[in-house]
Order: sequence, then structure tokens, then C-alpha cells
Amino acid sequence: NAEYMGDRERLFLVSMKHRITFRKLNRPSDHRWAMLRNMVSSLIEHERIETTVPRAKELRRVADWCVTLAKEGTLAARQRAGAIVRGDQPLQKLFSDLRERYLARPGGYTRVLQTRHRRGDNAPMAFIEYVDRPGELRPAKPVGAQASSPTQAATSPTPDAPKTSS
Repeated sequence: NAEYMGDRERLFLVSMKHRITFRKLNRPSDHRWAMLRNMVSSLIEHERIETTVPRAKELRRVADWCVTLAKEGTLAARQRAGAIVRGDQPLQKLFSDLRERYLARPGGYTRVLQTRHRRGDNAPMAFIEYVDRPGELRPAKPVGAQASSPTQAATSPTPDAPKTSS
């Protein structure tokens, strides 16, 4: 009961994770950031990589951010992306090929597809890939398409459903 606790315990109960953005991934911050930089450079180069699910979910944020910087196309954006992406070839590909591909797309440039569990430690694995690319694992949804809500799908009758008389 919160009304019988002291201020310290109440503070512990209601504290929120303000400004806590990334998962820690069991690494110090410099190692974690170096790993994400390496992975985003590999993702730009190969356009699909396999990694663990938590790493893929964190990589998705960084990769989408880099594509957003590439869509800006300014010198300042190129320098900011150059602080993340390792190497000149991935940076050039980001600002030429990927920029042109996603110029009309408002967001959601990557997709995470869970695949298997790794032998040895049973870690859940996933592919992370760019959408709208040749050879993608699952075709992308159209840019302006509205997905039907689950409530509409549940209330609309299916054509194969038997008709009941009342």
C-alpha cells in the first residue's frame, strides 16, 4: 500500500524511465555503441543481416535514423551520418542508393523478422533487412495503404462463413 510507505519507497514505485532510450545489451556504453555502428555499416552494405532479436530491435532505430539523415541530403546530415557509419562505401551507398529508394517513404525503412533459436545458447535470432529491396524476405506494404483495423476485421462477416437464420 503506497499510502503507508515513506517518501523513498513511494518514489521507487512511481519512478519512470525518462530519457532512457537504448537497451543495454549486457555491454558498456562504448562497446554497445561500437557494436551498433558496426552492425549498421554491415546492414547498409549487405541490406540484410542476421542477429539476435534485441540487437535487431536496437539496430532498427539506428538504421532508420541514418536513412532519415540521408533523406535530408545536407552536408551537416552527411557529417552526422558519417559519425555513425563506418567506411566511405557504406556512407556513399546510404546517401545515393538508399536515399533515392526511400525518398517518398515517410518512415519504417527496416523490418525485423524472427527466424530461429541459436544452437548453443538458445538465443532468439532475427533477420533485419531494408524494405523495398530486390530479394527481400517478405514484400513491403504499399506506402499509402491503410491497414484494416482488427475490430473491422472481427465485425465484418467472412464470405466463407455459414449463414445463420434468426
